[in-house]
Amino acid sequence: MKHEVEIGGRTVNIDLSNAAERELEQRSTPLLAEMELYFSCLIRKQVRFRDLADEPDIVSADEHLSVRFRPVMTAACKVGDYEGDEPPLTDFPITRPDSYIPKWLHIDFKKGKWVGEFGYIR
Repeated sequence: MKHEVEIGGRTVNIDLSNAAERELEQRSTPLLAEMELYFSCLIRKQVRFRDLADEPDIVSADEHLSVRFRPVMTAACKVGDYEGDEPPLTDFPITRPDSYIPKWLHIDFKKGKWVGEFGYIR
């Protein structure tokens, strides 16, 4: 199934696999797919999945799925400064966020887990 949503004035095309569609239809609460663009020493793209909450800038694709684009950063690049798996994140203020909003998002459900990727070129 395909959806289109508008985030920050740009259209994002969402493509759901058949497995993702089936799993979404069985949920009692909407799923949030957060497209995270992580600025630190390097740039990382990641899609995080969780139950829908009160985060800002959420866009509904349908009654089962909502999406959000979130640029984040860390305070420093030194790996040794952090304990645990991930350093603490904070929102990254981008002057022109529309330049960074992805063009597409693909969502799948494999081996009991949500899997996603997003990109900028078709």
